[in-house]
Amino acid sequence: MIFKESKLKGLFTIDMDLHNDERGWFGRTFCEKEFNSIGISKKMVQINHSFNLKKGTLRGMHYQKPPFGETKLIRCISGEVYDVAVDLRKNSSTFLKWYGAVLSSKNKKMILIPSGFAHGFITLDDNTELLYHHTEFYNRTADSGFNYRDNIINIDWPEPINVISEKDRKLPNIKKSFQGI
Repeated sequence: MIFKESKLKGLFTIDMDLHNDERGWFGRTFCEKEFNSIGISKKMVQINHSFNLKKGTLRGMHYQKPPFGETKLIRCISGEVYDVAVDLRKNSSTFLKWYGAVLSSKNKKMILIPSGFAHGFITLDDNTELLYHHTEFYNRTADSGFNYRDNIINIDWPEPINVISEKDRKLPNIKKSFQGI
């Protein structure tokens, strides 16, 4: 795996180191030793799979409140998405800054989002699928988020939003949602 740290400390994009031959390709999507080398030592405890029927589907912006904050490893296995993370770590030099990356089944990129970040994405194709690996179990009482249109964060979504859940559409702005992580 090839780790590339983004402008937000601790947030990495990961390229698979592919081995090609006449059969196709082979690549690693997780290695405990390699993750330890970049400071990620918490065990992955849950894997979720998301299917999104329509282009322009937005999910986000979500996070779990402490002490249930989670590191996420996200990979798009079908189609293409624009994946976004927002730094909610109050003592970070990039507090309230965001980073976006295209993840697709073609580019095979992954994104590693550390604890203390919010996450969301918009689909750039119909029939997209993502796998999420989490270092914490989902906790309904810690579930939180803020509105994807919040002008304090000002995410530049590359696609019109056509499908969004009622819950995500009604999320409050960051000032009402966020008390500090």
